[in-house]
Amino acid sequence: MERPATDFDPGRQRRIMGMFATGVSVVTTGRRDAGWAMTANSILSLSLSPPLILFAVDLRNAMRDRLTESAAFAVNILRRDQEALSQRFSTPGPKSLDGVELCTAATGAPVFRDALAWVDCRLTARLPGGDHEIFIGRIVAGEADAGDPLLFFGGAYRGIAPAS
Repeated sequence: MERPATDFDPGRQRRIMGMFATGVSVVTTGRRDAGWAMTANSILSLSLSPPLILFAVDLRNAMRDRLTESAAFAVNILRRDQEALSQRFSTPGPKSLDGVELCTAATGAPVFRDALAWVDCRLTARLPGGDHEIFIGRIVAGEADAGDPLLFFGGAYRGIAPAS
């Protein structure tokens, strides 16, 4: 007997969606001296006009309150060699930005100086998303550098193989 779609197994969903390769980023908010950060791979470019992105935050994550308070955030897209940064900001609880070279752009949110790419955003909307809250931001500044991205696929960090 097949289960109704409303009872879809979360573990099965995790395994299936784990087959979708994603880039890895760290979302930051606050100020350089009092910033908050979390690893996120739920980043999505939502619109080019206006320039919007979105990401989701677990309802239990204190980052939700920090994002709401600051009304701004930066998304730092990680390089292949920045796996340690991803792991550092992926665990529950507050994490210090000490030791990370930071700068700021338009909103004052901390930006990783050596990220592969980054966008600085003003928070424009918050939407319910099941056990997560969806944050939408308007991009007000950003840059991209050359290099290879850090990827996540099948429950493990990966890189891009050189083109043949």
